[in-house]
Amino acid sequence: MAIESSRKSRTDGYVVVRVLVILLILLICTKFFVIVEAGDRGVLMQFGQVQDRILSEGLHFVIPLRDTVEKLSVRVQNQEISAEASTKDLQDVYSDVALNWHILPEETNLIFQQVGNQEAIVDRIINPAVEEVLKAVMAQYTAEEIITRRGEVKRNVDESLSDRLSTYHIAVDDISLVHVHFSERFRSAVEAKQIAEQEAKRAGFIAQKALNEAEAKVNLARGEAEAQQLLKENLTIELLQRQAIDRWNGQLPLIMGGENNKLFELELQELMKYSQR
Repeated sequence: MAIESSRKSRTDGYVVVRVLVILLILLICTKFFVIVEAGDRGVLMQFGQVQDRILSEGLHFVIPLRDTVEKLSVRVQNQEISAEASTKDLQDVYSDVALNWHILPEETNLIFQQVGNQEAIVDRIINPAVEEVLKAVMAQYTAEEIITRRGEVKRNVDESLSDRLSTYHIAVDDISLVHVHFSERFRSAVEAKQIAEQEAKRAGFIAQKALNEAEAKVNLARGEAEAQQLLKENLTIELLQRQAIDRWNGQLPLIMGGENNKLFELELQELMKYSQR
């Protein structure tokens, strides 16, 4: 029984040793391979020197101690930046910018060699570039133009930033001026100006309305005067007599007056003469 127990112990020991050896071999083998994840690129260095070869996604063979690999993401990155600038008319403008960018995959080794990892790229390149470009572009426009020509301002910022970052092997995918606002003093001045313009428009409308009403009254009076003048020029005794005959019902008017209540007769001959006409 003791012999069998000793043999079993030795067998178990051999199994453990074999497992450990296999694990050690696997561990050593992993040092000869590196995996580059999807959306990344591997910067290959030999004894610390950056190589021209860029490792794409997948499994790659390397030599331990000699080769090291630094992985950088080439996916689209989002960066939100707040910057302050001055306009052409010396107004302070504050901008919140959302920038989408990515490292050029074929130039990953160059940007790592010149700048460093992704954190260094954001701190040393992206943030300073956005602030500098915003200051340069905003200085070309007045505060009012920044509001009324927002699309043009965005396009100039996009073009200037793309040119600037391309020298650092970075591509700009999109830039958005999320929020652009001015100082409280400027906003108050704009509000006062808008109120004054509205009041001026209202006063102009009232003045124009009064002028139109006055002109209407003048035209009405002029029309009435011209009508009276025309009537005066064409009004004759014959016309009045003719109108009286046209409206006569054949009865003589009876006029009572004085103590004797005498009857005043009209000139019947004249009336009959015009009636026959």
